[in-house]
Amino acid sequence: MSDKYFQPVSGFDLPRFAGVATFMRLPHVALNDPKIKKVKIGLVGVPWDSGTTNRPGPRHGPRQLRDMSTMMRAQNGATGVRPFEVANCADLGDVAPNPADLMDTMARVTSFYEEVKTAGIHPLTAGGDHLTSLPVLRALAKDAPLSMIHFDSHTDLFDSYFGGTKYTHGTPFRRAVEEGLLDPRKVVQIGIRGTTYDNEDRDFADSVGIRVIPIEEFHARGVDDVMQEACEIVGESETYISYDIDFVDPTFAPGTGTPEIGGPNSYQAIQVVRALDKVNIIGADLVEVSPPFDQSGGTAFLGASIMFELLCVMVL
Repeated sequence: MSDKYFQPVSGFDLPRFAGVATFMRLPHVALNDPKIKKVKIGLVGVPWDSGTTNRPGPRHGPRQLRDMSTMMRAQNGATGVRPFEVANCADLGDVAPNPADLMDTMARVTSFYEEVKTAGIHPLTAGGDHLTSLPVLRALAKDAPLSMIHFDSHTDLFDSYFGGTKYTHGTPFRRAVEEGLLDPRKVVQIGIRGTTYDNEDRDFADSVGIRVIPIEEFHARGVDDVMQEACEIVGESETYISYDIDFVDPTFAPGTGTPEIGGPNSYQAIQVVRALDKVNIIGADLVEVSPPFDQSGGTAFLGASIMFELLCVMVL
């Protein structure tokens, strides 16, 4: 049973539209707060999208995800997991980005997550564009390379953009493999689809042993079979989960920068997460929610729901 201090505010006590929005109505605990020693899972915002190459807006993601996450309740209706009773969870606030300096922001993100790791906290991150994952991995994989299960419509394995730019939201996992942050033989990418420039990213994946499961295979085999393979690939190793909201079909998640048709529906979007219940998860992220492209908030609500599902498997 977790500390009562870390229980979220109930909608029976305070309406969900009232109060200061935190992730899932949890207490805000700063890294310099003495209570940080009791936190097991920390929810963190990284409001930054300087790696975006087309439609901007994910810098506004964490704020809207916090707002929509006030709809999350104490118990998972399908699995019965009550995450806030299993582990002390808290909103650790946002990493303060420098929107004018990409490299400085990545250094800030890594520094923040080094403190999170030192405190023994497993982070659940709300991005931000997908470049956010790289500086997070630099902190979490400081001691040894990690395994990764990656949900996305893009591999994010390109070498560079615009004549040699190495750091964009299309390159983070290429850099992560090169820097020894990921063990490519224990990386699986699920849902890859859409038109392509060429085969550069797939060729790189093949050359280092990354398993790419395109959307055609995902639909043909089904969630259970695909996720069984993904879990077998990572085994019992320490694993990072990276979830790009554009993994989901734009019918259900239009608020993202690089949508691709033909993706999973909103139910499949949470099914794949529930299948991670036996994975040794040491951190996870949900990225690329872009509120300006879905002012209804529906994409952010789906994103917050996915974060809740991630939290439910992280506490097991």
